[in-house]
Amino acid sequence: MATQTNYYGTGRRKSAVARVWLTDGSGRIMVNGRNYEDYFPRETARYILLQPLQLTETDNKLDVRINVSGGGESGQAGAIKHGISRALLQYNAELRPPLKRAGFLTRDARKKERKKYGQPGARKKYQFSKR
Repeated sequence: MATQTNYYGTGRRKSAVARVWLTDGSGRIMVNGRNYEDYFPRETARYILLQPLQLTETDNKLDVRINVSGGGESGQAGAIKHGISRALLQYNAELRPPLKRAGFLTRDARKKERKKYGQPGARKKYQFSKR
């Protein structure tokens, strides 16, 4: 009996968290039970999601199943990219140098800064009046 091997990776970006499973297949990508083209209507989000697979030339060899939650479209696409990159390392450790060089394994730590009291926003100050 042939067993199906799963490769797992977790990706994070802003407040989005993506859980990614890779299996041997024909290149199908499912996000939250939907086709990725239906889930991400914007072309830029789809491009971001496919970057690690195209870089390593595994886009037609692996099926990708993704659960993603939190954040918006851009944050979710970045989280998926990070998760796919980490799962590809489990699939084949020799893919590390190109993924590292492209910066796909580095977690993007930028988040929205919190609003501070006594100010209208995170950095903006109320107008100063000298007199």
